[in-house]
Amino acid sequence: MNPMTAARSSFSSPADRPQLGLRERKKIKTREAIRTATYALIKEQGYDATTIEQIAERAEVSPSTVFRYFPTKEDIVLSDEYDPLMVEELRSRPADESWMDSLRHVMHIAIDALMAEDPESVRMRAHLAIQVPAVRSRIYESMSETARTLRGAIAERFGLGPESFEVRVYSMSLIGGLMEVNMYWAENGCEGDLRALVDQALDVLEHGLPTEKP
Repeated sequence: MNPMTAARSSFSSPADRPQLGLRERKKIKTREAIRTATYALIKEQGYDATTIEQIAERAEVSPSTVFRYFPTKEDIVLSDEYDPLMVEELRSRPADESWMDSLRHVMHIAIDALMAEDPESVRMRAHLAIQVPAVRSRIYESMSETARTLRGAIAERFGLGPESFEVRVYSMSLIGGLMEVNMYWAENGCEGDLRALVDQALDVLEHGLPTEKP
């Protein structure tokens, strides 16, 4: 199995999971339709000019349906569906594998899955994060939610309590570092190797700042 196929297999869309019923699949399709409509409108006319009413019309749903799935326009462009899947993947890694190797493995899968699914949307989200203050602010708010999702896997691996001070600080440091990867990547035109930047960020978290050369 090639890496891209493996990524899709490990982080498959919830819509592809056979245990989901018709109602759940419809919800997922509605979310995808809203998000697809939003990206198309932003590409055509920009973020600020895009309204919830326009998104609803393009997605063929009502504005109230849009708000039922996404509390704000900023939430539509965020992509946090993979958070629970990443934690699940972390927990499934071999117990004798180093924590940082597990993180690298899971981050590589996530990046491959996202880029295989819709690379243009990934780049658009990255650019919106640095161009639109409201999007950037919402992303920073969501970081705490993501860190809370991650705490359980960290606590289990290191035998600590998920609410312990150490786990809380480490999880936020990790999420904050990965957020900076996204910002740095966008600031540089989304041209760099995102995988390599993630590895570099994890190296900093693992080993600290590089020694300054004379």
